[in-house]
Amino acid sequence: MKQDRFFSEIHGNFGFGCMRLPMKNGEVDYAQFCAMADAFLDAGFNYFDTAHGYLGGKSETAIRDCVAKRYDRSRFLLTNKLTDPFFKKQEDIRPFFERQLAWCGVEYFDFYLMHAQDHNNYEKFKRCRAYETALQLRQEGKIRHFGISFHDKAEVLDRILTEHPEVEIVQIQFNYVDYENDAVESRKVYEVCEKHGKPVIVMEPVKGGSLVNLPAQADRILRELNGGYSNAGYALRFAASFPNIAMVLSGMSAMEQMEDNLSAMRDFRPLDETECAAIDQVCEIFRAQNLVPCTGCRYCVDENQCPKNILIPDLFAALNAHETFHNWNTGFYYSEILTSGHGKASECIKCGKCEHVCPQHLPIRDLLQQVAETFEH
Repeated sequence: MKQDRFFSEIHGNFGFGCMRLPMKNGEVDYAQFCAMADAFLDAGFNYFDTAHGYLGGKSETAIRDCVAKRYDRSRFLLTNKLTDPFFKKQEDIRPFFERQLAWCGVEYFDFYLMHAQDHNNYEKFKRCRAYETALQLRQEGKIRHFGISFHDKAEVLDRILTEHPEVEIVQIQFNYVDYENDAVESRKVYEVCEKHGKPVIVMEPVKGGSLVNLPAQADRILRELNGGYSNAGYALRFAASFPNIAMVLSGMSAMEQMEDNLSAMRDFRPLDETECAAIDQVCEIFRAQNLVPCTGCRYCVDENQCPKNILIPDLFAALNAHETFHNWNTGFYYSEILTSGHGKASECIKCGKCEHVCPQHLPIRDLLQQVAETFEH
């Protein structure tokens, strides 16, 4: 169960990502989250991941109430992150960090990451000496391990790791659809981590749920394997099959998802040749559909990013559903649900704020025009 090759304190290669927790009436469903955390820890895993922007801060306090208050600190590992919008200068970082400790109900973080590094915000992190501040916190024992999460091209990561060899671990987006995606460059980014000798934490292994509800032809290919794994299980095992992967995170919002993921990762085995060939076929089907590769992270709509209050990820999901299933109800859902009280795709003023924060580097303004042409004309 232990991953001694990377960090001996990490048990197993599966982590609980807390960006998509179970919700009820706009609040985290504590009863279900407690049950999910119990199942996760009882299975022998111990790694939880959060950030202040997740669920508008409710992820951190839910971890405090459902994990930190209920378990001895030795039973779990906790990762948190320093995120761009929450500091403007170096002097802001330490007070924010101390508040994060309080919000999470802990005295230290096992891992602390410079969040969502790309060519834009990296310059701000450098200017504010964020890396140096985090390393000082590590020296004080308030951080056990220091790393980054990353959303950009491989050449940018190569630069960051060259300038900061003190980085211990890198969190990247990695899944079978993005492996050869020219926008995400999962393979190339992973290879940069290997080049610098940095173990990898995987985020978005199921691509925001996109690799669960597969197109019918792709779903049939995986079912015919008769391996006993779900679509999510195959996606998790794909990511975990690479030798430099220390941890695969999954954001789970229901006990059923937890149980399904545990069934794939509790007694983990890498994909075999037949399974790899099936995954290649599924990738070909995705490429042929030309779907919008949105993961639903909601960075584009959180923190009042969109001045027209357009539900950008939801509109992309509706467009993808329309392209996949070609049924009438996606149009109804668009006109009666997604744009009721929210902006229509055609109302985009092309300010570009959404594109600046998009981890997938999507041309959102152009894609919204495509949504408008599909549903409004």
